[in-house]
This record gives sequence, C-alpha cells and structure tokens, in this order.
Amino acid sequence: QVQLVESGGGSVQAGGSLTLSCAASGYTSSNYCMGWFRQAPGKEREGVATIHSGGVTSLTDSVKGRFTISKDNAKNTLYLQMNSLNPEDTAVYYCAAKRNWCYLSSSAFNYWGQGTQVTVSS
Repeated sequence: QVQLVESGGGSVQAGGSLTLSCAASGYTSSNYCMGWFRQAPGKEREGVATIHSGGVTSLTDSVKGRFTISKDNAKNTLYLQMNSLNPEDTAVYYCAAKRNWCYLSSSAFNYWGQGTQVTVSS
C-alpha cells in the first residue's frame, strides 16, 4: 500500500520561504513520477511540479525561478522548496505519485497524500 505523508506547510509573509516534504512508503516501481499539486479555495487542483525517477523535473510557469522540486532516494522523501512566496501561492499542497512518465495533470496520478496548508499573507 502506497502512503504519502506531507509536512512543512504553514503561514508565511509574502517574500518568505517554505520547504514542503513528502515521505513515501510502499512504492516499489523503479520507473515512477512524483509531483506536487495545489488547490486554492474555489479553484481546481493544479500541477505545480513533477520529478521523474530518472531525475527530470518540470515546473508550471507561475513557479519557475521560485520553486524547486527534488527528492532524496535514500530517505524516500520528496521536497518542494518554495521561495519568494506571494499570496497567490496560498493553497493546500498535495504530494502525488504514479507509475512511469510525468504529467502536470492531477488526473494522471494514482496516489495522493492528505495535503498540507500553505498560507501567504501580504
């Protein structure tokens, strides 16, 4: 059973930084994709960043230059380093996983964490 547990959310002022973590367990595939998604109140869930097991990353345009996705294979942990945060980044952030290739589309992912709230105040 795949389990994904996010941590690291919180409240920060505009311009600040946060790092989200996602501890993964039960995943045995060697060809996989992990990603971060977010959902703001009243909005659809959107893809933020993905990283393939081979190391290739992808970021949505609105976070390029500010967010970095990475993973620590030894710790089975996915990270999202978020810098220069602005109020538009306020959302619940979810960690997700799927087999094979990466897509910045939530419908493509099979496994999800419970989410962690990020609130950015102006």
